[in-house]
Amino acid sequence: MAYLNEAERQQLLDQLITMDFNKARGKLRRLDPHSRVAVFRNNQNTGEWHTRYELPGLGTRVILIEARRTPAGSPDQRLSDDYELMRVIVEPLPDNRT
Repeated sequence: MAYLNEAERQQLLDQLITMDFNKARGKLRRLDPHSRVAVFRNNQNTGEWHTRYELPGLGTRVILIEARRTPAGSPDQRLSDDYELMRVIVEPLPDNRT
């Protein structure tokens, strides 16, 4: 399987940003049979949760960044967390030189 070049990574980014979190996860898992979740909803910055996928067959790393729809402590907060996909970062792995 060939590595994604910069134009293909930008195209993937444009596709993922229009999807919700679960559809983006499914697409990433289907793209590369060797894909793996490196980090699942890890809190990196205040109010941001990062999920990172490694796609070694494509030489690409994808980070899905979510934020909570309802602020913590608000009276409208549900028992389950409600997240919204805010940003997507698509970057090459170190061995991808395209």
